[in-house]
Order: sequence, then C-alpha cells, then structure tokens
Amino acid sequence: MRDAVRTEVDGGVLTVTLDRPKANAIDVATSHALYEAFDRLRRDDTLRVAVLTGAGERFFSAGWDLKAAAEGEAIDADHGPGGFAGLTEFFDLDKPVVAAVNGLALGGGFELALAADLVVAAEPAEFALTEVTLGMVADSGGALRLPRRLPPAIATELLLTGRRMPAAEAAHWGLANRVVPAAELLDEARALAHRIVAAAPLAVAAVKEITRQTAHLDLATAYHHLRTGDLPAYRAMLTSTDAQEGPRAFAEKRPPRWMGR
Repeated sequence: MRDAVRTEVDGGVLTVTLDRPKANAIDVATSHALYEAFDRLRRDDTLRVAVLTGAGERFFSAGWDLKAAAEGEAIDADHGPGGFAGLTEFFDLDKPVVAAVNGLALGGGFELALAADLVVAAEPAEFALTEVTLGMVADSGGALRLPRRLPPAIATELLLTGRRMPAAEAAHWGLANRVVPAAELLDEARALAHRIVAAAPLAVAAVKEITRQTAHLDLATAYHHLRTGDLPAYRAMLTSTDAQEGPRAFAEKRPPRWMGR
C-alpha cells in the first residue's frame, strides 16, 4: 500500500507530498501522518522550512475524505494534535510552511493552504471552501482564517457560496505570493524555501512568533506587547550569537555562519 504522505529532505527543506489518489482527500490516518511530518519539522534542528504539495496534476487536496465520512468516520473526528491535516491548529510551529498548490484546493484543502505561511500556486490552481454546499461550515481552518487573509466582503462571499477562486484572483488579493506555470511550481516553492533557509533561524522563528501573537492587535498594543509580552523566540533572537554574527559577516563581506543560538 502506498504512503499517503511522502517526505523528502534537501538542504534544510522538508518537502511533504500528500498522495491519496484520486483527490488527495484527508482521512483521520492521513491527518495523523501529516502531523507527524510537521512535528518532525518542529523537532529536527536540521530542518528549517517545509514545502507542502499534492501529488498529481488535478488536486492539491479535496479536503476531508467524504467517502470515509459516509462509511462512518465522525465529522468531528480527532484528526490529531495539529488539528485537521496536522497543521490547521499547529499554532506553535516556529518554522515556516510553504504551500505549493498544484491544483484544486477544496474545503479542507483550502484550509490547509490557509494554515501555511506562504502560498505558491500553479496557474490551473483554484481555491474554494465548499462546506456550505455539503451542509457544513469551514470553521477554525476557514471561517476564522479567511477574513484575516482577504477583504471581508470577498472572504464572506467565498464562505457563503463555496465558489472557486482562480489562482490569479488569489494572487490579486494577496492570498497567493506568486502564480507560476505548473511545471515550475515545485522549483519555485523550493527556491522560496531555500531563501528562508539562508536567513538566521532564530530571526525566522521570531518573525513567526511576533506575527502570530500580534496580528489581531492594534499597532500601539502590538508595540507594547513586543516590549513586555511573553515572546521567548524574539527575546532569544535579541541576545543570540547569530544577532552578532549577521553584522560581523556583513562588515567582513562574507556569508554569515548561523549557529541557531
């Protein structure tokens, strides 16, 4: 039996491929396997960034496995400690995830892309939260996240109608970082990941922590939180050896040697 989740490592980048023909749908077992991949990213200091993609050309992921549901898998099943697909509620992951959306990202597949930090989409890709057409709601992964990523009227339209948003429109609204031909998708996503790998690991973790903790705050409150709040990754970065190495390497006209401490 083929693995529904495959992983590959190259220079600090963990590529995670969802491979469940025909639609890369996610059942509980697959959700747990995805969490294991992202937990590996969290625990392994040699891994810096994940690239998440789907196998095949048509689907990134059709989301929750409706066939498994029809056979009795509960709608509120325990998908694992990271939430649905092992990522939608993995809030303390301080390493970035790049979604390489190769095709249709429907329902939970769209929620999975929303849980990533960056999105590179193939030109044929489309995004839709189809839950309302099935008598359900895209809750924590969609209804809570989408209005933070899109203008409210656009987010509400997608949530209420389930319509498909083409990749070009997703890029127009800033939901996708870039749109590329399908043949270039993985190369582009991995190139973006390697650019992150070239940055200081503690600084990257601090960026994720700051944005996660302050995105809902007004600027004055966010600034106060930055100075006084519980931000261990940010504090560690400020006093790190890497924070001294960066300016030193710049002055000496050489690449920095990050130590992660």
